[in-house]
Amino acid sequence: MIESTSLKEATDVPKQKHFKSRKRQKKIGQIVTYILLIGISIVLLAPLFWMVFTSLKPMEEVVQFPPTFFPETFQWSNYTETIQAFPFFQYMKNTLYITFFVVLGNVVSNSFIAYGFAKISFPGKKFLFSLVLATMMIPGFVTMIPQYILFTKIGWVGTYLPLIVPSFFGSAFNIFLMRQFYLSINDELIEAAQIDGANHLFIWSRLMVPLTKPALITIGITSFNGAWNDFLGPLLYIHDEDMYTLQIGLQSFQSQSSTQWNYLMAGATLVMIPTVLLFFFAQKYFIQGMDLTGGTKG
Repeated sequence: MIESTSLKEATDVPKQKHFKSRKRQKKIGQIVTYILLIGISIVLLAPLFWMVFTSLKPMEEVVQFPPTFFPETFQWSNYTETIQAFPFFQYMKNTLYITFFVVLGNVVSNSFIAYGFAKISFPGKKFLFSLVLATMMIPGFVTMIPQYILFTKIGWVGTYLPLIVPSFFGSAFNIFLMRQFYLSINDELIEAAQIDGANHLFIWSRLMVPLTKPALITIGITSFNGAWNDFLGPLLYIHDEDMYTLQIGLQSFQSQSSTQWNYLMAGATLVMIPTVLLFFFAQKYFIQGMDLTGGTKG
């Protein structure tokens, strides 16, 4: 009995050492991973901090050599002077107007179209969905000239319509994203609603939309970011200075005279704040929305 006990203890010792060794290796791996992630984050955030700190410097510090990362003198008046230097609030109002309708159009149209591809049977559905996905392979610059000619023919150039209306016709990636969410929802839920007399419009608006909230928020975030930071679209279609967006306003402010980099960086920081705040408060839904397995599984 004593020999068997001692033999068991002898065999347990290597197992314990092996377990401790694996645990130690796992901890070292986690530390290395954290160090790498922190290092990559610093590299990626360095330009952002450089922009913010430059916005707080007087012009003498901005142009001095060698350059300094942190301001020697914090000049907060750069922000107020930037706002007064060009119609900042008018341009922000214009940008918000466009962004609101772009987000609304993308959320509604992509959700509605994806529901049809996921839950409604009709002839040629697979072919049409493949055709929609195939449009992702067409570069935007290929369709830019035909679109401009089309909008010119119908008299939309010089208005916000070319920037807003296309969002109400869906986009391939967002349709694909929403379709994946809808496919993960049990068809029995829809069948039960149809038995109770609900049509597809009611099922989509009252049942499907609440279940796919993470995907809808993801589409809303990406749409907001794209519309808020869009430079090329307003540059092509908007000619009236009173209708400029913030991106065009910053560009025109830069080209007015010799570039005041501290003011320009202050304006860029102000323009960036809404997108940073939006992602910060909605990042949980954004991460959930990129999970293509979707909402409720049956």
